Amino acid sequence: MGRYSFPLVLFFAITLVIIVLSNMGLAEGVLGSHVRLVYFHGGWAWTALLGFLLAAAIGLVGLLGRQRTHQAWSVAIGQASNIFWLRYLPLSLWTIQMKWHGNFLQELRGRVNFQFAIIGVLLQWAITLMDRPLWGSILNPSYFLTLSWTLIPTEQIMHPGSPITTSRSITILCFFASLLVLCLLAGWFLTNWFRTLSLNPQ
Repeated sequence: MGRYSFPLVLFFAITLVIIVLSNMGLAEGVLGSHVRLVYFHGGWAWTALLGFLLAAAIGLVGLLGRQRTHQAWSVAIGQASNIFWLRYLPLSLWTIQMKWHGNFLQELRGRVNFQFAIIGVLLQWAITLMDRPLWGSILNPSYFLTLSWTLIPTEQIMHPGSPITTSRSITILCFFASLLVLCLLAGWFLTNWFRTLSLNPQ
């Protein structure tokens, strides 16, 4: 792929930095040292969710304004966000196993996340096969709305809702915010790679 692979190289480089920083993170009162796993998988999950939101918003702009560029960016953002969602799932499974010795699929929200991961893969595959960005502008908003509608009222059984964002430690909050920024930056480079692939198909 030559120079077209540069955004992907940056994505993996930033991911490596995130892994190293996560392992250096401070312990937390509820999760103890296991919070380091939460730093990583929490940043990945929030990046995926924010990406789905952005893909939906840009897709709607492209759909209503009939702007093909916005439609194409919606497709690329949706693809990148789906990768983050898929990588978040095994991290979540590992976190639940390490801290609560439970099964990821015993958690109702875990089952919902897994189901939507499968739906997301099929959806992005279909959008790619159809090779029409317009479909991304239609399906990405539908996917995000359905995911939000299903996920928000779904209760969590085995672990607290958000031990980091509810923490009283400014240091922990700032550390997680920094990791989230890095995750978003990694997501941006992955999105750019998908967009480059669409412009320069091999």
